[in-house]
Parts: sequence; structure tokens; C-alpha cells
Amino acid sequence: MSAVYTEIDTPVGEMLAAATETQLLLFEFPHRRMIDTQLDGVRRAVGCELVPGESPVFAQLRTELDEYFQGRLREFTVPLYVPGTPFQMRVWAELQRIPIGTTTSYARLATSIGKPDAVRAVARANGDNRIAILIPCHRVIGSNGELVGYGGGLWRKKKLLELEARTEALTLFPM
Repeated sequence: MSAVYTEIDTPVGEMLAAATETQLLLFEFPHRRMIDTQLDGVRRAVGCELVPGESPVFAQLRTELDEYFQGRLREFTVPLYVPGTPFQMRVWAELQRIPIGTTTSYARLATSIGKPDAVRAVARANGDNRIAILIPCHRVIGSNGELVGYGGGLWRKKKLLELEARTEALTLFPM
């Protein structure tokens, strides 16, 4: 299996994407403290080095991101490959169930996967997510409603949540 990476410009900054010919492996902010760890995880998962290049997945990703940032996309369909521990994969699947325009807390997320005492583990799995925006870890906030813990920076989290609130409003009350 071969894998390639590229940079994709978005309204919240440059992002790094990695993919095979058929699946997105990583979509992340390149300045993140954990980016080297995440890239190593992707290399191990696919059993090969990442080289600069293009993939048909990137074309679909760019199209869907354009729609998303214009407030016209409610659900991404880019095929993902996100191996992890069974617990991580459960958390990431639950993140994808959070509807656009809404948020949840780490505690509610832990309860929703049947592990109400695992709030810290849920927060860690949330932080280990390698597919920013598409697996919407930015929709998880503190129990007090505060914006907390986003590897891309809290200003980006705020911007994404504001965009999604407008998208939801446009869906409910089309002009």
C-alpha cells in the first residue's frame, strides 16, 4: 500500500492531509505538538512511508471542505481509515454522531459510549484523533460550556463552531 501527503489551504489555516488511493489517513494542523506522533502512527498503520503526492481522496476532500466552509455541507463522505485501539475507535465513531451545530461535553461523550467514569480517557482519545474537522472533536466542550482542549487552537475551535451554528440555522430556516 502506498500513501501520499499534501497541504490543503482552508479558512482556518493550512492543513496536512495524508491518504492512500482510496482512504483519508490524516487531516491535521501541521503545527500541532503531536503531529510527528500522528504521522508515525499513520506510517505504522499503512506499513509504508508517506511521500508528497496527490490522491483522488484529496480531490473529494477539497470539494467537501469547500462545501463545508460555505455552510452547505452537513456530513462528510470522504472514506476514512482511522485505526486505533477499540476504545479510541469507539470514541471517534461517537464523535461522528454529534450533529453539526451542536456540542457535547467530555462527560456526556463518556456516558454515551457506556463508560461514564472514563472522562479522561475519552478526552485523550479525542486528542488522539488524526482526522480534524471530519471527525468533529471540535464539537466537544467543557461541562461548564467553556471551549477547552483543541490541538488546532481554541480560536479555530470557536470559528468552526460558529460556522456550524450558521450552517444549522440556514438548514432550519433557509433563506
